Formats: sequence, structure tokens, C-alpha cells
Amino acid sequence: MKLRTPSLLALTAAVGFAAAVGLGGRGADPTASVGSIATIAIAPGSFTFRLPGEYLRSNRPVDAPLFEMDVRAGFEIMKYQVSAADYARCVVDGACQAAEGRASMPDTMPVTGVNYRDATAYAVWLSEATGESWRLPTDAEWAFAAAERFPDEALGLLDDGTNPATRWLARYRSDAGKAAPDPEPKPLGFFGVNSKGLADVAGNVWDWTTTCYAHASLNAAGSIAESTENCGVRVVGGRHRGYMSYFIRDGKSGGCAAGMAPHNLGIRLVRDKPSPIARLRSLLNWTAS
Repeated sequence: MKLRTPSLLALTAAVGFAAAVGLGGRGADPTASVGSIATIAIAPGSFTFRLPGEYLRSNRPVDAPLFEMDVRAGFEIMKYQVSAADYARCVVDGACQAAEGRASMPDTMPVTGVNYRDATAYAVWLSEATGESWRLPTDAEWAFAAAERFPDEALGLLDDGTNPATRWLARYRSDAGKAAPDPEPKPLGFFGVNSKGLADVAGNVWDWTTTCYAHASLNAAGSIAESTENCGVRVVGGRHRGYMSYFIRDGKSGGCAAGMAPHNLGIRLVRDKPSPIARLRSLLNWTAS
């Protein structure tokens, strides 16, 4: 008897059916080993976005240009930052380095003392543990999700002469005014939720993003004439935007490329929707188990 190979359409339909009826087997409850992960669906939309980085015009520092940015595809992001307990599971599995500074923290606390490499290692581990696709957000995604808690960084110093210290001091004063009076990490949910439902946005733990630090020159019209990226420094999102060397775990210890250093460095991830091929692979793995 000749066996017929199921079509891609049939397999895709079977994937949807298996998910709908909750069939068991491998991948039936991929988050069981890491606990439930609360996420917020961010709908498509548009917002005014000031680019991250350093910008010069006529060799003088100026405010970054503003753009009306369209977020054409929505995305899903963690409601809470990664907890100390969840990160510890990655450490126990040998996929992550232990966080710096605090040997033990309550399960309800966000993990802190992690650098960019730690954050990306955790995203890889979580993806493998759940069979899903987790990653760090871009700066633009983080800003859009932060909504009203993402501050405009404009200093309004359109002509501050040739002394770069003027702008640096203005940036320091601006960031200092947004600093939390108590930099000690607080339990998850302590800082409440924003208008989109995200908890602790712009609290006192900054989130790593994938966006590299940019150094750009503007022309007379204010458009970018030339730009270079330094991916040894990444943008971190928090009460004010920060720029941290990728290997730094404690923002207060140094390594901040501009402005005041973040109080704490943590992790909040985006979950990407699985592609049809990924769903097909998941079904084949399930049927083979």
C-alpha cells in the first residue's frame, strides 16, 4: 500500500487543531518548567519618536531629530520584568551567568545585575525552554510600549556655543530630575502599570534593548547626513534613556556613555509570533515524540 505524504496545508491545519483542542505530548505546555509568563499585546499604531544617540550639527551637539514612526505590526512584550527566580532557573541550567551583587533575592523581585550578554543568553534559554521565540526589544519597540512613561529627551539648547560641557550639564540635570529617590529594586508591580498595561515601566530598573548607540551628523535642514553605530554600547530603557557598555552589569559602577547612569539593569523580552514553518516543525516534533 502506498503511503500518501500529507500536504503543507493539511499539516498547518493540524497544528491549529492540536493547539485548539490542547493535545498532549512534547510542547503541550512549553512554559510549565519556567512558570506562567504574563504578556501584553501591543497593537499597531504610530507615535512621535526622538532617535537615540548623539547628534551634531556644524560640529556642535544638538537634540536628536523627531520622527513620526509607524508601528505597522503589533507585538507581544512581557508585562513584568524577568524575575530573580526565573533568571535563576537559567543559571541552574548552566545557560546563564549568576546575576551580580545579590546572592539571593525574593521570587517577587526583578533580576538586576545583568549585562547585555546575560540578557541575550536568557532570551536564548527561554526560547529553547518554551519552544517559542523570545528576544530583547528594540529601543523603538520599548518606547512605543512605554507610552506616556517614555520621556522626551529634548534639552532645547539649539545654540549652546562651542562648550560641550553646557549640554552635558543640562543632560545631567534633566536625568537627575527623573531619578528615583530610592534606587533599591522593588517587588514586581511596585511602580504600577502604564496606559498599555505594562508594569514597572520607568521604575528604577532599566531594560536592555538591542539598539546600538549612534553618532550622527545633521545637515542644515536637520536631516541625518552621516551616521555610525557603536554596538559595544546599547540603549537601555527606563526613567530616562541610557547608553551602557554591553558588558556592564551595574550601571552605577560606570560604563554609561551619556547622562546619568541607570540605577539597575534588568530584562524584559518580546515574544515573536511563530512562523508557519516553525509551527510545522513543532507539529513534526510533537508527532515524533
